[in-house]
Amino acid sequence: MSEREPISGAQWLARALAEAGTTHVFFVESVLRRTLLEFDDLGVTRVLAHSEKAAAYMADGYARIAGRPGVCMAQSVGAANLASGLQDAWLGRSPVVALTGRKEPSFQHRNSYQEIPHAPLFAAVTKFSAAVDATSDLPRLLRHAWRAALADTPRPTHLDFCGLQGDVIELGQTAEPPVIDPEKRRIPAHRPVADGQDIERAATALTGCARIVIIAGEGAAASQAGREILALAEALAAPVATSLGARGLVPSRHPLHVGVPGSYSAPPANRIVHSADLVLYVGCDTGDQVTLNWTVPPPATAVIQIDADPLEIGRSYPNTIGLVGDPKATLAQLLAAVGRPTRDRGFAEEAARIVADWRATMTPLATDDKAPVRVERLCAEVTKALPADGILVADTGYSGIWTGTLVDFNGAGQTYLRAAGSLGWSFPASLGAQCAAPGRKVVCFTGDGGFYYHLAELETARRCRIPVSVVVNNNSGFGQNLTGVRRIAGNRPGRGEALVRFGPTDFAAVAKSFGVRGIRVAEPQALAAALSEALAADEPVVVDVVTDLEPRAPEPWAPPRR
Repeated sequence: MSEREPISGAQWLARALAEAGTTHVFFVESVLRRTLLEFDDLGVTRVLAHSEKAAAYMADGYARIAGRPGVCMAQSVGAANLASGLQDAWLGRSPVVALTGRKEPSFQHRNSYQEIPHAPLFAAVTKFSAAVDATSDLPRLLRHAWRAALADTPRPTHLDFCGLQGDVIELGQTAEPPVIDPEKRRIPAHRPVADGQDIERAATALTGCARIVIIAGEGAAASQAGREILALAEALAAPVATSLGARGLVPSRHPLHVGVPGSYSAPPANRIVHSADLVLYVGCDTGDQVTLNWTVPPPATAVIQIDADPLEIGRSYPNTIGLVGDPKATLAQLLAAVGRPTRDRGFAEEAARIVADWRATMTPLATDDKAPVRVERLCAEVTKALPADGILVADTGYSGIWTGTLVDFNGAGQTYLRAAGSLGWSFPASLGAQCAAPGRKVVCFTGDGGFYYHLAELETARRCRIPVSVVVNNNSGFGQNLTGVRRIAGNRPGRGEALVRFGPTDFAAVAKSFGVRGIRVAEPQALAAALSEALAADEPVVVDVVTDLEPRAPEPWAPPRR
């Protein structure tokens, strides 16, 4: 068999990424120019962003929807900004592959212009980071970075190319075939099943307990385990909660669904989880946000935990039965072991009453016709407008709380993505999500505080014709922080509010200045028409909704202090 003709590193990289299913790459000039030019002949869309952080967020949103790695790139001086943009992908369990350039070895440790060590920058936000010193190393290292990004708990990886723009690697040659993964795996890359004895132990514990709550997390969402979760919940008459990152995995109007527990929660979920005798975590970490600082459920509660990562088992709750495996595959085996036992439905009915009572208190607010627009009304209109296969991308803070508690999802086609902590993430991430799903409608829900971060990407949306509908909850301030500022200021009216207030800004006018359609909504009665117009458009649209800083988002129920 004859040997392959060598090709340049740029040709290999472009062909390998295209062959792996990459449809878009996100970058800030100037990096890997030869590779980017090769993409033009391969049908891969190059999305030039206005900041490295925005490029990372775009790749993150793309990866969460595509189920395969999103690719972002920056030259040497942009590496620090690109690394900071990977924090949300790390926290949100998203497979992003970051590519950076660095100056050649002869430039290192000599005060080279704009050059600092890259490895420490990426250490905290990647599960694998390596230097690519020669083109011959590129195929091996990219394959490893790709596998690592997808494996077990998906998270970002990073390759640091020799050359300011990665050009040393681009100009070298390799004879290896341009293949990263011949099977083109998506999340989850593998579906291992938990040990049979552990499954039997868990089944015995579940069938022997009357008050069970199931909490699904990002790992369950990535595993697409919604159907199995509902089947087990119905078999056990167990209420189901989801972390914010798994919102939308099951229908939010299902009789067993009780909402999001923890600190970004409406009151019912925490009350119900706290009263359970056993909690089953499915692909869900047990961090402070989902447990209200480890008080919901209480520390002594019996726990069963299903996770692909064995290090997550028992991390916060000592009384844990661990099932190490893919959530969907393991739940199928657990459901078979549980069977269809006779169950007392009292706990499930009690939980449903608590949820119904709380929803009744929200109805007057969700139908309020007075201006300024109430955010409860905005969330109700977004629920009605979101298509059956729509994607809602929410920012952190109040945007996450409002949408996580008051926007309903069908659990059968709609997708909810949320920032794992970085304010401003949602707008660039929604652009990436739209690139990954051109046939679906994407709605970005952000506050004005978050939208300010990456306004420049309005130009990117227009230039690249990315038809995202951006809904801005425009309350002229950081609404989530108002209560805390007032408390520290001694609840004296007006004192300290300058710390959280800004604006007002007409974002519809700002959008128009970028050549993007903008719709300003000041009256609740105009919301439905504005959202309908935005979602019908084949172009980006900003819907600027004038709200007030005062209304508080739903607050979590907390157990009484002892």
